Amino acid sequence: MTAPSTAISSGCAANSARSTPNSTRSRPCTVPDTAIPTIERDRDLALRWSGRVSLTRRILAVNIFALAMLAGGFFYLDSYRSRIVDSRVEQALREARLIAGALSAIPEPQRPALALALARDASVQVRLFDRRGIGFADTRTMGLRNVMLVDPDKDGPGPAAGRFLDAVIDTVVGAPRPPLYREAPRGGGWPDVATARARRVATATVWRAPDRTPVITAAAPLADGDIVMTAINARDITATVRIERFRLSLVLLVVTIVSIYLSLFLARTIVGPLRRLARAAVRVRLGRAREVVVPRLPDRRDEIGSLARAISDMSQALRARIDATEAFAADVTHELKNPLASLRSAVDSLANVRDPALQEQLLAVIRDDIHRLDRLISDISEASRLDAQLSRAKFEPIDLVAMIDALLAAYAMRGIERGVRLKFDSPPDPPLCVAGEGARLERVFENLIDNAISFSPDGGLVTLSAQRGALDAVVRVEDEGPGVPAAAREAVFRRFHSDRPEGETFGQHSGLGLAIARTIVEGHQGKIAVESRDDRMSGARFVVTLPLNETP
Repeated sequence: MTAPSTAISSGCAANSARSTPNSTRSRPCTVPDTAIPTIERDRDLALRWSGRVSLTRRILAVNIFALAMLAGGFFYLDSYRSRIVDSRVEQALREARLIAGALSAIPEPQRPALALALARDASVQVRLFDRRGIGFADTRTMGLRNVMLVDPDKDGPGPAAGRFLDAVIDTVVGAPRPPLYREAPRGGGWPDVATARARRVATATVWRAPDRTPVITAAAPLADGDIVMTAINARDITATVRIERFRLSLVLLVVTIVSIYLSLFLARTIVGPLRRLARAAVRVRLGRAREVVVPRLPDRRDEIGSLARAISDMSQALRARIDATEAFAADVTHELKNPLASLRSAVDSLANVRDPALQEQLLAVIRDDIHRLDRLISDISEASRLDAQLSRAKFEPIDLVAMIDALLAAYAMRGIERGVRLKFDSPPDPPLCVAGEGARLERVFENLIDNAISFSPDGGLVTLSAQRGALDAVVRVEDEGPGVPAAAREAVFRRFHSDRPEGETFGQHSGLGLAIARTIVEGHQGKIAVESRDDRMSGARFVVTLPLNETP
């Protein structure tokens, strides 16, 4: 019945129009067509790579990547070493100037003795050169061996590993490689001495000892033109850097172990439940839904627990749907067998009957069975498609008052059998708007009205009323029939349940009307129930509750 549908949403549409602001719609943000393939290609590539790697490995990779950034501290130590070397070069220059000043104050023959004393105090090697750059004094040949180079071939495995690591880090960071420290013949050929003689300024050079420790030489001119040069093997710089590197290695090792254990723990708490859920989903897919118990993980209060409970509820709903489908198929088979058996019996008897009166009776039975089959097939078809159609339906504001008024007007035009009257108590403040599909909601109230009329006595009254609740619209349909026993108030909504009044011809109803009404109401997030009238009168009251859809 679709005639009243044009007036159903008129009042609600007006309210919706008032609540819609007359403003220009914002333009959607657009992406250039040329950029769409690139974006999709990058997204597909990322999805393919992420799908090939397990979640555990991805968690480990992310955490290890963060640790790799922490390992960059090894390269920071190279700049730390450079700053220490620079400070020691400045210190060597100062010491060279001080020694040059002290030696300039005494005659040249006394300078080797003073140089020896100063070298012993400063822990450096001191060389003296004349104006021509030829050495004439060396604290090492004078017996002071406070600067001794180490032969790397005689070191143990520990220093060798340190030198190897130094070489690797220097290669990675591209650190400049100082020249190898070698003794010049007769003390000549030192670049610091040549620079000090030529420019009369103090200068210093950093060298590399055979064991990769720095050697710092510094030369300064004396007042009379002689040159003093100091040398020191700064092993403490390399030792300090290696100690810091060792400490950082220990920290990195501990953090790596802890990070790996935490990553595995995190992966276990995530991957383990996901694998259990995946196995359960596979079993459901393989057709073992009734045997599957999907873990609900009640102790998990996070997203994994929510996912587990959602999948468990989904499997239970699927199991209920499968059971309902099987029960529906069995009920359909049973309901179709009865008219088919009657139709077969009448057809078989018709061939053997010669009496025209009996033939007419058999033909009437055949027509009734065909009409019953047609009604059954139509109702079964609608009931089987109802859930899918409701899931795809687009709801719109519906005025229940206008809908019921239009339905009652249509009943009045057609006429009601047995003199049954219809009455509607409309609310004082229409419209009463809900969100729904007009044709489906019309079917609900048409089924309820037809049911009430069929159970009403001759000349009885069917009363409809609509009220506005806090959040819901409530519609009641009352009749003056025998009512519904308390034990059968849930059974009347089952498919193919039929409890017809006395005197009604068998086969007039399919038993699907109230079941269809409940499916439609629940598809609109509402409720339908039956109860007894509370005014000491016999009869049943069907109550339909639907959520309101009104804009303030």
